[in-house]
Amino acid sequence: MLYHEGVSRFSKRSSWDPSESSYAAAVREARASGRRVYDLTVSNPTRCGFQYDAETLLEPLRNPRALVYDPDPRGMRTAREAVARYYAGHGARVAVDDLVLTTSTSESYSFLFRLLCDPGDEVLVAQPSYPLFDFLADLDDVRLRPYPLFYDHGWWIDQSELERAITPRTRAILVVHPNNPTGHWTGVGEREALEAICVRHGLALIVDEVFLDYPLRDLTPPAQSFACGEHPALTFVLSGLSKIVGLPQMKAAWIAAFGPERERGEALARLEIVADTFLSMNAPVQLAMASWLAGRAAIQGQIQARARGNLATLRRVSGESPGRLQVLEVDAGWSAVLGLPGCVGEVDCAERLARERGVLVHPGWFYGMGEAGRVVVSLIGPGGEFEASIQRAID
Repeated sequence: MLYHEGVSRFSKRSSWDPSESSYAAAVREARASGRRVYDLTVSNPTRCGFQYDAETLLEPLRNPRALVYDPDPRGMRTAREAVARYYAGHGARVAVDDLVLTTSTSESYSFLFRLLCDPGDEVLVAQPSYPLFDFLADLDDVRLRPYPLFYDHGWWIDQSELERAITPRTRAILVVHPNNPTGHWTGVGEREALEAICVRHGLALIVDEVFLDYPLRDLTPPAQSFACGEHPALTFVLSGLSKIVGLPQMKAAWIAAFGPERERGEALARLEIVADTFLSMNAPVQLAMASWLAGRAAIQGQIQARARGNLATLRRVSGESPGRLQVLEVDAGWSAVLGLPGCVGEVDCAERLARERGVLVHPGWFYGMGEAGRVVVSLIGPGGEFEASIQRAID
């Protein structure tokens, strides 16, 4: 094949279609129209009107120790000790040396994909689920295979379909606990079944717990972190400051490793080399992590109250508008899945709402939902605006 001089060649892994979807065009046009936009997609906590104690949060960034470069591939020990204390608050014992700090859960995923997978290997991921996984997998030459979450008075993992999806190239099962956007807690029985499948097929279990601290209803027994209990399979638990302390801009996350000693030890030794290759964590944020994690209750209380209040609004409006709004069961997190039975036609429901009503919601297909009329809304927007937006959507 001949190439013309000056023409760049790009990798297949980045051959995404950058063209604007009709939904994205509808959102852009709604924002540019000059009319009021009712935004039910806002999920950036720093833009939702929560009260942050600026002095308390910024003071730790002035630590003079940040002027000395003393890198540790797994992250500063003081920062990892703070993460271990966070898990102790959840009833879990996490060894400091079993933690690896990263700048984001996205980076954590990338580290783990590189640790576990050769090009073309597979990771099983729930559907519905967050679309970011597709891009992360593409960038690391990993294939994603979906396993279904089905809805029947709550969300459930289809264990039989999950096991049927396993092939000789499967290397791990990915679980988001609670799931984004469905808010599904992985129950005790589901966890035990997942671990048994992983042991049976020699797979690792990757568990994303960024929304762990935001239950939307009381469960009996209470949902636990996957850091708790026994770990018969090699398990990696991911989380970070983005949700735990409502500071996505501070870029700090981690991987906690569990499982049989030999496998865990080899995994951590390899992860240390991966992390040492990048040394991406910066000193000021690591030095501030202990203070931020210790003070997490202040912002978590605000976010949880907002999310629960908006969910209560959804349920009240649904009761007042029979047949026009369905609120699917949700256990935890910042999102809710809605059904809009009256939103039918050839044009996608989310696109119609943006064009006709100026209401912005995430389309269900964005998360892999095939049902007509399914949309996803954020639960952390200001309460008054939230209710006005919902009423506008169903009127």
